[in-house]
Amino acid sequence: MKHNPGFLALVNGARARVQEMDVEAYRALQAAGEAHVLVDVREESEWNVGHAAGALHLGKGIIERDIETKVPDTATKLVLYCGGGYRSVLVAEALQKMGYTAAISLAGGWWAWNEAGMPVEK
Repeated sequence: MKHNPGFLALVNGARARVQEMDVEAYRALQAAGEAHVLVDVREESEWNVGHAAGALHLGKGIIERDIETKVPDTATKLVLYCGGGYRSVLVAEALQKMGYTAAISLAGGWWAWNEAGMPVEK
C-alpha cells in the first residue's frame, strides 16, 4: 500500500521513540515463555477476516479508551500489530504517553506474521 507523505512523516517520527521487534524476535520471546499480551490494533473488519492466534483485539480507534480496563498493569509487555507495522507504531507511542512502559510495535505487522507462517485464527 502506498502511504501519504504526511502519514509517513508522523509514523517515522513516532518510530524514533518506540521499540519495534520483528517476527523472529517475537518467536524468541514466545519460545522463552516471556509474559506478554499480543494486541491486534486493526479495524474490526480486518480482525474478522483473520488474526494472530491468541491476540487481543483493541482497534486503533478505541485502544486508548479501553486499554486500562483490559490491561491495567502499565508494566505489561504489549506487542502491538496492525496490517503493515505503521498504525501499531502510532499506538505504541500513544500507550507510552499513557504510562505503558513496554509497548512494542511488531515490524511488518499482519503481513509479516503471515509471511512467517505464524498461527492464525478466523
